[in-house]
Amino acid sequence: MASRVETAEYVLARIAGAGNVRYRKMFGEFGVYCDDKMVALICDDRLYVRPTAAGRAFIGTPAEAPPYPRAKNHFLIQDQLDDPPWLAQLVQLTAAELPLPAPKKPRGRFLARSPGGR
Repeated sequence: MASRVETAEYVLARIAGAGNVRYRKMFGEFGVYCDDKMVALICDDRLYVRPTAAGRAFIGTPAEAPPYPRAKNHFLIQDQLDDPPWLAQLVQLTAAELPLPAPKKPRGRFLARSPGGR
């Protein structure tokens, strides 16, 4: 079942204080980004935060579940969705621990040429 845009917008409004946040539609679901790092997924209208040591320490004993079949467990956030400061802090802690994504390779057939070269 695909997630609704309303759910993604609701989550984004809740984590707005975490930094530069956005969502991106992916295969009928949504990826949630903070400072260009994917920190969470919204699948079946539920929020799954990527597991990190800082996130686990902050939550205590998190509920864990895979966001889709054959995926690794993520932190399933349910009751804390209505606590924006708590949720924003979790997203900040998660983003701080994750690495920046690798730079994308240029696409296409055309390569940059040196001046005067063929």
